[in-house]
Amino acid sequence: MNAPLTPTQHDSLQKTQRQAQIVRALQPHLPAHALIWHDEDTTPYECDGLTAYRARPLVVALPETEAQVAAVLKTCHQLGVPVVARGAGTGLSGGAMPHTMGVTLSLARFNRILKIDPVSRTAVVQCGVRNLAISEAAAPFNLYYAPDPSSQIACTIGGNVAENSGGVHCLKYGLTLHNVMRVRGFTAEGEPVEFGGEALDAPGFDLLALVIGSEGMLAVTTEVTVKLVPKPQLARCIMASFDDVRKAGDAVAAVIAAGIIPAGLEMMDKPMTAAVEDFVRAGYDLDAAAILLCESDGTPEEVEEEIGRMTAVLRASGATAIACSSSEEERMRFWSGRKNAFPASGRISPDYMCLDSTIPRKRLADILLAIQEMEKKYGLRCCNVFHAGDGNLHPLVLFDANDPDELHRCELFGADILETSVAMGGTVSGEHGVGVEKLNSMCVQFTAAENEQMFGVKRAFDPEGMLNPGKVIPTLQRCAEYGKQVVRGGRLPHPDLPRF
Repeated sequence: MNAPLTPTQHDSLQKTQRQAQIVRALQPHLPAHALIWHDEDTTPYECDGLTAYRARPLVVALPETEAQVAAVLKTCHQLGVPVVARGAGTGLSGGAMPHTMGVTLSLARFNRILKIDPVSRTAVVQCGVRNLAISEAAAPFNLYYAPDPSSQIACTIGGNVAENSGGVHCLKYGLTLHNVMRVRGFTAEGEPVEFGGEALDAPGFDLLALVIGSEGMLAVTTEVTVKLVPKPQLARCIMASFDDVRKAGDAVAAVIAAGIIPAGLEMMDKPMTAAVEDFVRAGYDLDAAAILLCESDGTPEEVEEEIGRMTAVLRASGATAIACSSSEEERMRFWSGRKNAFPASGRISPDYMCLDSTIPRKRLADILLAIQEMEKKYGLRCCNVFHAGDGNLHPLVLFDANDPDELHRCELFGADILETSVAMGGTVSGEHGVGVEKLNSMCVQFTAAENEQMFGVKRAFDPEGMLNPGKVIPTLQRCAEYGKQVVRGGRLPHPDLPRF
């Protein structure tokens, strides 16, 4: 007589049986090389750029046509199998982390630029096309795609749509939302769906704005029509040093208050400038408490006038040193440090967690000073780089994921930054999404009723909850459990830190 299975053995048997069922059901719809399920093959899909959280999918599907995407979704829907769509895996909130009992739908092979129209200034691209590849294809027509995330060399337009990505030039040119005209894809049931259009406006409700930034919860994107903009005749960048973070933060607000909308307005603190300078030799002032990068683009006359105005504002705000690029090579060198902030942080720490909250511009110095206090509280270092012009923060908490205590302290540190940002009048995410990383902090920003309204939108598109389940919107039970952890005796978490 066989001994009864242990709970672990029972779960393993169930997973194996479910995996075999999914593979058999999908095999008629995909080429053999487009379906993988062995552990050694699925391991690369365990996580996205948020490497602290990992899970292994039962199956990975790599369709090559829209018909195959529809077939995968229809089959999974019939079987009640969760589906997580994945692009390049550069996301930083765990949005592409697999479901352990589901299918990861990789769209990496949808990498063709279908059309560049220089007359209408649009491009039609498949979802797996890299962000930078769009600008490279449009360059012969003196056009480019404006949103430029730091990962633009690798991140895909489908992922940009899912997260509503921005970049260092989003202050002037907008986020993905402002640069996409049409999104085509499939519902959870495998039915074709289209949002927006190539006309100025689309009839009915503006569902395009809803699907952009929905983190793969409402539909699977396969094709995108984006806007292209003319390359400016000239661009110049100011690098301004400040001996005090409050002066730097106030300078950001002063530039905007002067009626200037720079092409880019970025801020880095001293630890971050040290990390990137050692990496790329951008020429940063290592004695400065913070530096600002302020860019102007347009005609030579426009740039000269705007650079003059920005220089005057920065000097009046207390800048200790100001340098302005005199060539395109120097401008790109100034930006090279900012663009390499994440890899530079990876050189000085085994792991980092990149946060993504937003605050009102006038509170930039307040959040930096609060983060400095948190470094002492949690015993971890933090390098800071901000899209200062629109108040989007990217603190990078440095830790070692191999040390469970450091990982725990990093999670607490990150939650504190997010919740302090909310207390300052901001939000928990600007462009990286909520994913799994910020689920608990969503409990702080939104009430149970508000979260339920968001679940209502999710159910309207995906009644069975099969697309990217367990992310973005926290359940009532999760928020109740989180509340028990952070509120004790009627007191807010971390009472030793200032509340704004």
